[in-house]
Amino acid sequence: MNLPQKYSTASFVFALVIVSVAPAFAESSKTKTDEVAGAALFRDQGCAHCHGVGGAGGKKGPDLTGLPRDKEWTPEKINKQILNGGQKMPPFSDALTDAQISQLVAYLKAKHRPEPPPAPAADPTGTN
Repeated sequence: MNLPQKYSTASFVFALVIVSVAPAFAESSKTKTDEVAGAALFRDQGCAHCHGVGGAGGKKGPDLTGLPRDKEWTPEKINKQILNGGQKMPPFSDALTDAQISQLVAYLKAKHRPEPPPAPAADPTGTN
């Protein structure tokens, strides 16, 4: 008679584990999605023109590859830098939405920065 109770307890514990892990998985999935979107924005919005491919540094902009470990560059500070610019960087408050800036921050703070998806093919007719 203990057998059904044992299985119900095990099932209950399993359900609790799933319920407790699901929000973390959903958050992780959203973060990964934001990081990939940020990688595409970094490429498509011209960030690489100054900061180099993947943020490795360029002639105009500093190397950004250390940002994931840099405690001074919090997500809030990176957000302000993108919005307001500073030093030689122009502001992007008029060019990017809040969601896009959040995606760029997610990409820049990612421990393992993802590769951006392939760029859309250019329209040879020039109608796009």
